[in-house]
Amino acid sequence: MHLFRLLKILGVGIRFGLDEFFLGHERVRILRVLIRAALFWRRLDAPRAVRLRQALEALGPIFVKFGQVLSTRRDLLPPDIADELAKLQDQVPPFPADQVTAILNRVYGKPVEQVFESFEREPVASASVAQVHLARLPGGTEVAVKVLRPGIAGVIAGDLALLHTGATLIEWLWSDGRRLRPHEVVDEFAKHLEVELDLLREASNASQLGRNFRDSPLLLVPQIHWDYCSNDVMVMERMHGTPVSQIGALRAQGVDIPRLSRAGVEIFFTQVFRDGFFHADMHPGNILVTPEGRYVALDFGIMGTLTELDKNYLAQNFLAFFRRDYRRVAQVHIESGWAPKDTRVDDFEAAIRAVCEPIFAKPLREISFGRVLLRLFQTSRRFNIQIQPQLVLLQKTLLNIEGLGRDLDPDLDLWATAKPFLEQWMSEQVGWRGFIEHVKQEAPYWSTILPQLPRLLHQALARQASSEPDPARVDLLNEEQAQTRLLALIAGLLALVAVLLIAQL
Repeated sequence: MHLFRLLKILGVGIRFGLDEFFLGHERVRILRVLIRAALFWRRLDAPRAVRLRQALEALGPIFVKFGQVLSTRRDLLPPDIADELAKLQDQVPPFPADQVTAILNRVYGKPVEQVFESFEREPVASASVAQVHLARLPGGTEVAVKVLRPGIAGVIAGDLALLHTGATLIEWLWSDGRRLRPHEVVDEFAKHLEVELDLLREASNASQLGRNFRDSPLLLVPQIHWDYCSNDVMVMERMHGTPVSQIGALRAQGVDIPRLSRAGVEIFFTQVFRDGFFHADMHPGNILVTPEGRYVALDFGIMGTLTELDKNYLAQNFLAFFRRDYRRVAQVHIESGWAPKDTRVDDFEAAIRAVCEPIFAKPLREISFGRVLLRLFQTSRRFNIQIQPQLVLLQKTLLNIEGLGRDLDPDLDLWATAKPFLEQWMSEQVGWRGFIEHVKQEAPYWSTILPQLPRLLHQALARQASSEPDPARVDLLNEEQAQTRLLALIAGLLALVAVLLIAQL
């Protein structure tokens, strides 16, 4: 099966002239004349970027989805190709309603008519991995039923194997290929596809995001009906609203568009820096807006996560950018390990300044974040900076936010909107407030460990008293005893703080 799939990929590549992407490389340049002579019959009038997009669409939904992810990797792609791949739409023909009902009958162990009060056989949305039908639960509750495509897991497994083959070719053909870590990019893509193939995990993503924004006036997340969910089926609250792309209809409803655009930026930074858990597929098709001006999130198959270390370094980078402190940006890259330790800070600072300084004091409509990111990646290549695969989804989401903000309010100042939020977040992470918060989080652990410290200290002192000290080790023992006394003092102080905090809790 893999051989037939590979032959199909080669056929599609030849039909759309994708060999052009390889003939320019030094290791295969000798084949250029031979291949062009053998394929003289082709008509390749469209630009290369358009032909690549058409080829991915011809190869099927998984290659379309990979092209969407790849479009955010402007470190890998020229601007014309990245812009064209961004046009890929994850819309595929629906699979038959009879297969849908067969899946539901198998999952629930009884006919679908006995599970739902009503079920619409025609889907309202159809994508590469699943499709969505509207239904009513017993009692009349409106729900959306997401059903996994039959046999999609095998298709994805085969295509991922072929993508890894392509990653090996990239490493072989490009001298810079290993630094770009294409296998890790494919692994990151595979990880998120794995989540999309398990609708229980997607349901848990929605539930987690809903808890994070339970009391938020900015974002609504559909409730999950867990009794009806399985690995192949997810049932969630049906949400009503206007697609965010229909700006005229939103204005007619009295929605404050500039406020809505600022709220989108705040939601993004809240998810990233407060929660480290963000919706990573925020294109307009996945966002509705209520008449009150609240966002509604849909489709939770692709979610991004960040560690505390990632969040801290990202926040420092953003704040340094907003303050035009390019030296700090350079230092953060080196401290985080993204840049080699021997990187000259002053050279890196000057290069970042040349990229970023021109974009300040401009409205969003005059800034192309895609081009800024491209120049930053070109700069990173000069300084041998490692691309961080775990940040690919964050970059993709930031570009989605740019497009959304540009559509809603071309005059939105992203910098001015985000800076106060980031400054507040940083103030909560450092200083006394951050220290107290971390102490509260560690208090349960301390409450277990601290009562044991006197016994542990007594045992350590008893071992020292029972042993015959070697005159050559007297100084070392004195130093250890001093450290023990210091440890006892610190333990006492920590115990006092913990007692006070537990009393407050």
